[in-house]
Amino acid sequence: MSVDTVLAGLDAIRSGLEAYYRDLHAHPELGHQEKRTSARVAEQLRAYGYDVHDRVGGTGVVGVLANGDGPGVLFRADMDALPIKERTGLPYASTATSGDGHPIMHACGHDTHVTALLGAARLMSRAKDAWKGTHIALFQPAEEPGDGARGMIADGLADRIPKPDVCLAQHVLPYPAGQVLTRPGPALSAADNYRVTVYGRSAHGSSPEQGIDPVVMASMLVVRLQTVVSREVGPLTPVVLTVGSVHSGANPNNIPETAEIQLNVRTYREDVRRRVKDAIVRIAHAECAASGAPKPPDIDHFGTFPATINDEDTTRKVAASFSAFFGDRAGALDLQTASEDFSEIPKALGAPFTYWGFGGTDPGRYAGAAAEGTIATDVPANHNAAFAPVVQPTLDTGVQAAVVSALAYLGDGASRKGPAD
Repeated sequence: MSVDTVLAGLDAIRSGLEAYYRDLHAHPELGHQEKRTSARVAEQLRAYGYDVHDRVGGTGVVGVLANGDGPGVLFRADMDALPIKERTGLPYASTATSGDGHPIMHACGHDTHVTALLGAARLMSRAKDAWKGTHIALFQPAEEPGDGARGMIADGLADRIPKPDVCLAQHVLPYPAGQVLTRPGPALSAADNYRVTVYGRSAHGSSPEQGIDPVVMASMLVVRLQTVVSREVGPLTPVVLTVGSVHSGANPNNIPETAEIQLNVRTYREDVRRRVKDAIVRIAHAECAASGAPKPPDIDHFGTFPATINDEDTTRKVAASFSAFFGDRAGALDLQTASEDFSEIPKALGAPFTYWGFGGTDPGRYAGAAAEGTIATDVPANHNAAFAPVVQPTLDTGVQAAVVSALAYLGDGASRKGPAD
C-alpha cells in the first residue's frame, strides 16, 4: 500500500533528519529574517526534484512536485523563531542573537515542523510510484508576528503554484511524543491586540487637583476590562482578555499627560469577537469621560490572527487515516487558546483545510507530571525558554503524520500502524 511504500524509506533518512533538526535548532532566525533557513530548505527541495519558488513574501519557500493526474495537497511548515534566551541545557542549544543583540531560540517548535515536512518531501519524491497528484511543500516565514501568510499571499502565491484541493498543517505541542491529535471545527482562537492611549493633564504631584490623572484612568480601565469576560459573555463561551502592558510617566512626583495599556483578546466566534471589541471601545470612552479627560482615547487595533476553524469533512478524513496508522496514539485535540495565521493561506487559495497537533514531550516525563498533577509547572510549553521537544519519537511522528495525511488524498490511505518508537 502507498503509506507502507513511502514510509519504508524513513529508516534510511532518520539520522540525517535528526542532524538537520539539531543544526536548525542551533541556528534560529526571527520572522522575516529566515535567510539561512529558507536557503537550506530551497536547496533540499531542489535536490528532491521539486520545482522551487523562493523569496515568496520575503523569505518564504514553496516546492511543487507534480506526479501525474490527481489532487493537489499543500502542506505548510512555519520557520521562524522567538526572541527568547534558551534555557534547555541541550548540547545543540541556541546561542544566536538578533541584530539588536537579543537572544533567539526555537521556543515554539517550528524547527520540528520544517524538519518533518522536509522529511516527508524527501520520502514522497523517492516513492513516486506509490501516489498520484501534486505535493506542495510550503515553508512560511513570520508566523509569530502573524503576517507571514499574508505576505506570501500578497506576493502572488496563488499565481505561482497549482491550486490545491486541500491544505494541511501541524504543530508540535507539549503532549506525549508519539501522539497525533485532531479536532474538527474551532481548534485555535482568533487573537486581537489593542493599544489604548488615554489623555490627562499634567501637574505636580503635590497639586493633583490641577491635573487630570491618566494613571488612575488607565488603572480603572484595566479593572473594568476584566468584567468583559465575566459579565458580558456567557460562561460557556470561551474568551480570554489579558492586559499585558501598562506604561505612563517618568518619575514619581509628576502627573503625566498620557497613559497607555496594551491588551490581547482570544475568541473563537466572529460575533463574540465583535462584541468584545465593541465593549473595549465603549469602556475606554466611558472611563475617559468619567475622569473628565480633555479628549477621547486613541484605540489602535493591531496584530490580528484569524481563528483556525478546521473543515469538518477534511478533518474526519485525515483523522481516519491517523487512526488507521497510529492506532491508539491518534486522539482528540483539546481546544487551544493559541493562535495561528496558517488559515489565511487556504482561505486565499479557496481550499478546505485541517490543522492538528502532535506531541513533543518525553512520555515518561509527561506521565510522571500527570500523576503528580504538575503538568502546568513541570512540562515546558511552547514559548517557554525550556521548551525542547525530544528528538524521537517526535520527528518520526511529524514525518509520518505529514506523509499519512497527504496520502489520504494522493495515495490509497493508511495500511498499518506505525511503530511507537
